[in-house]
Amino acid sequence: MTRKVATVVALGLGISIALTGCAGAGGTSASSSSKAGGLITIVVNDPSNPYWLTEGNVAAAEAKKLGYKTTIAASKGDVNTEASIIATAISNHAVGLILDPANASGSIGNVKKAIAAKIPVFLVNAEINQTGLALAQLVSNNAQGAAIGAQEWIKDVGTSGNYAQLLGLPSDNNAATRANGYASVISQYPGLKKVAEQTANWDRTLGQQKMQSILQANPDVTAVISGNDEMALGAIAALKQAGKLTQVKVGGFDGSPDAVAAIKAGELQYTILQPVALFAAKAVDELNDYLAKGTKPATEKQSFDCILINKSNVDKMTDPFTLSQ
Repeated sequence: MTRKVATVVALGLGISIALTGCAGAGGTSASSSSKAGGLITIVVNDPSNPYWLTEGNVAAAEAKKLGYKTTIAASKGDVNTEASIIATAISNHAVGLILDPANASGSIGNVKKAIAAKIPVFLVNAEINQTGLALAQLVSNNAQGAAIGAQEWIKDVGTSGNYAQLLGLPSDNNAATRANGYASVISQYPGLKKVAEQTANWDRTLGQQKMQSILQANPDVTAVISGNDEMALGAIAALKQAGKLTQVKVGGFDGSPDAVAAIKAGELQYTILQPVALFAAKAVDELNDYLAKGTKPATEKQSFDCILINKSNVDKMTDPFTLSQ
């Protein structure tokens, strides 16, 4: 992470903004305004997860700085809820939409509805399975992050043993991308045997439940690799209950505050920091350039490299999703 990037992320995460519901102040539609200003609707998945909370808060702060009103809403990964939020954005004459899509395929229709209403759409964190609709899709480099995570995981667990894997929401392309990134590294070590694989939908409680089931069927598991921090923390809770945490090494992905605390406590081996504050702010900046000047992003798909956080650098963490430089 460069010093400039770290500064942007740090500034974004220092802001505390209350999440609002779908309703917001009205603004001029994108079709009737060539100047910046008006309402931007920001849609995150679930703000109870600090990653998505940060995503919404940083985007709203950047928009406010640029002179916009904002409303933040949560889809909870449900396409129908997302559709209702977008319908409200249309009726409120939103000038732009910052959307973390609920479903790679299912959200395509919702994006089309916003575009039909002349609302420009910028996607963050997750992609949809169609290009040429959103003006930009800004995401973490999940393949790169998964690869460095798997490399760190192997350093900790060794090159042999039985392990389990926790997968994210199947409708989110990030789940498969991370799983494939892990496999690209782990497959080079035939002594590592995956004896269990469970889908826990990015959720801590479900991760705990799935890990309990894994332990019952595979008591000899010595390592767990997880698609995100919440599932990893759920696995750690199950391992604590079973009295096996000291025997099983767990790796995560996101760079959440709770994951950082778990690394410091010696419970989690590492996490992978996603620069969510950076691309959330950049999406708003690019939307503003489009609204104010008609400038489209040079590239629709934009990825941002992830950063390893482990025992050697965890003490540099001063704020959630931030590395001090």
